[in-house]
Amino acid sequence: MRFYIRKLVAFVSTLILVSVITFLVFQILPGDPAQIILGVDADPQQIAALRETMGLDRSAGERYLTWIKDTLSGDFGTSIRYHRPVADMLVEHLPVTLSLALFSLGLTLLVGLPLGIYIARKDGKLSALLLSLFTQLGVSIPSFWLAFILILLFSVTLKLFPTYGYTPWSEDSIGAIKSLFLPSLALAIPGIAVVIRYLRNTLLDQSRMDYVRTARSKGQHEQGIMYRHILRNALIPVITIVGLLIADTLGGSIVVENVFALPGIGSLLVTSIGTRDLPLVQTMVLYIAIIVVSINFIIDILYKVIDPRIRLKR
Repeated sequence: MRFYIRKLVAFVSTLILVSVITFLVFQILPGDPAQIILGVDADPQQIAALRETMGLDRSAGERYLTWIKDTLSGDFGTSIRYHRPVADMLVEHLPVTLSLALFSLGLTLLVGLPLGIYIARKDGKLSALLLSLFTQLGVSIPSFWLAFILILLFSVTLKLFPTYGYTPWSEDSIGAIKSLFLPSLALAIPGIAVVIRYLRNTLLDQSRMDYVRTARSKGQHEQGIMYRHILRNALIPVITIVGLLIADTLGGSIVVENVFALPGIGSLLVTSIGTRDLPLVQTMVLYIAIIVVSINFIIDILYKVIDPRIRLKR
């Protein structure tokens, strides 16, 4: 129980620190939100009145506490550019980014895990060497470049998938899959390469352990040894990598969503940065940071679930 309490305290402390840093960063940025809303030709008295209405005339500490209070109650403020509640805009754009992230993560695991096991079992053979070459290319190629290549190949040449745009799930599920497949693949290919490499190396390291030699000496089948013993012990580093890949997917989606013109959080963030929509940018940065911290917290808990030895060390 102490382990969970320590992790929970560290989780809450990190969230508080993230919120403070996020708030302070946007306070020191140049530019006055009231000036942005009213325009450069606005009367100084109008600007002062609007600053008072927005609470910008109060101290930073007061503004931070008010921001946290409003955020916890679900009030993220109003967008300067769109003149709409930020919460409504997040609800509108979040399903696209979540669909993209889940689709990408699903492709990564469905392809990466079997290939990682295969390349470990076929270590030294030609097929394993070819897959190792793929992992080298996959890790080194950026997602946005892959996005353009996939568009050129599958959209322009083969005309199998749309070039850009998004079809909501409620309108056409097949169309939604088609609109998400290429951007998800662009995000998944580097992740697949990383999972294959780490899983292969971990499986090979585990296969040299004494417990594997003991299992073989007892006459157990190689496939049973792989899936019952070696793979379970190899899951810890793989889960760590998957957690990092989720965070990378959120970062990569910012670029990929703009390449494919997907109306997700990433494209909204880029647009709001360009228009200096500080309430919207501040909320989305905090949202991404909270997701990353939460993923790390979940991974720490999964360690104890998967490997009982961690329980004994705490």
